[in-house]
Amino acid sequence: MSAQETPVLTRDDVMPPAAASAEADVEIVVVAQLNLPGQSLETHQLLRRFTAVTLRTLQDLGARIHLIDAASEEPDFDVLAAADGVLMLGGGDIDPRFYGRSGPMANEYGRDPVSDTRQLAITRWAIDNDATLLAVCRGSQILNVACGGTIISDIQPSALHHGQKGEPSFLNETLTLQPGTKVREIFGRERLTVRSGHHQAVETVGEGLRVAAIADDGVVEGTERIDNTWIVGVQWHPEDDDGSETDRLAFFRAFLDAARSRASLTPSTG
Repeated sequence: MSAQETPVLTRDDVMPPAAASAEADVEIVVVAQLNLPGQSLETHQLLRRFTAVTLRTLQDLGARIHLIDAASEEPDFDVLAAADGVLMLGGGDIDPRFYGRSGPMANEYGRDPVSDTRQLAITRWAIDNDATLLAVCRGSQILNVACGGTIISDIQPSALHHGQKGEPSFLNETLTLQPGTKVREIFGRERLTVRSGHHQAVETVGEGLRVAAIADDGVVEGTERIDNTWIVGVQWHPEDDDGSETDRLAFFRAFLDAARSRASLTPSTG
């Protein structure tokens, strides 16, 4: 590999070093994009760190994990149906044709319509089957598009949402959590400081979604499905280990608790 080439991220780079405990009591499918078209070394490193932190945290909290790399494989809906929950991670920009626009977008990166198609199919399956779903960053945008919503293609001004030129890409952002929402209940407070690094976000909120979190400039930072038991999308990165460990564990525990509740209500086929 030459000095200019970005290494390819593999499953071995992100999977926990040890197998799940025999006491693990919940099955989670994690949907990720391990590699993006034209990705930089910085993007490669972020995808590696965020995916690894997610998998390790879920496993430490009692989950067995199955990883689907939407960039390289078709979703296995038998595996999804057998799982108790789905966590969809971030990645590149969604092809704007999926939300009714065309042409180049400012500051666009990582466009991969094949991944879009696969992740939209998984999300629509989750909605139709009332699966437990946590959708993070790009995942929250996929959720919105799956519900017929649109995306802000390039947030301007952007200083609240990602680092500016010459600064680290990710920064702390303080959001307002809306009353009566799952995220407000999980964190137990109105204001929440999170890790953000995004240049796109929900624009028109899709059908069946409600706003759950708002940035100080009015950008939607979280949504929830109204008629599903537990489907939540957040624009921020709870899996960024530069942020609060306490908040990360609280959020992932709430997701796993919802998955366990769903499993307890699912009739056994054995």
